[in-house]
Amino acid sequence: MLKKMLILLVCLLLPLCFVHYTFAADQSIEGLWKTIDDKTGKKKSIVQIYKQNEKYFGKIIKLFREPDEDQNPICDKCASDDPRKDQPIKGMIILKNLEKIGNKFKNGTILDPHNGKVYDCKLWIEDGKLKLRGYILFLYRTQTWLPANPTEE
Repeated sequence: MLKKMLILLVCLLLPLCFVHYTFAADQSIEGLWKTIDDKTGKKKSIVQIYKQNEKYFGKIIKLFREPDEDQNPICDKCASDDPRKDQPIKGMIILKNLEKIGNKFKNGTILDPHNGKVYDCKLWIEDGKLKLRGYILFLYRTQTWLPANPTEE
């Protein structure tokens, strides 16, 4: 009797595991994400990730600035041959050309508008959070971005 109950329980619970796996595998990076400063832990911006022609891009739609900081900073450290040079950071496309490969988004680049450097990057969803890894050769840094609300202050 106990063996039959155990088999029944496994038969009932096993499909739930596959539903969870399928849901996690199909999570999209599209939407709004709050970026967090690695050093201070403070929120920095909201980035909107969108799909265009089978590739993914990300644009800064909101900046969180201290009252004494420039409220509309520009990318003055961007490379001189980068069209984003001296352009406002708000509205700037910082993620470019990411391709969905399996459960990850790869082969794209990210611009750090504060230092003007462009890094190769990949993204993936983990526990409902967006993991973003920027790297040059074998050196990398991983950030965690959180789901954002467009009206967030």
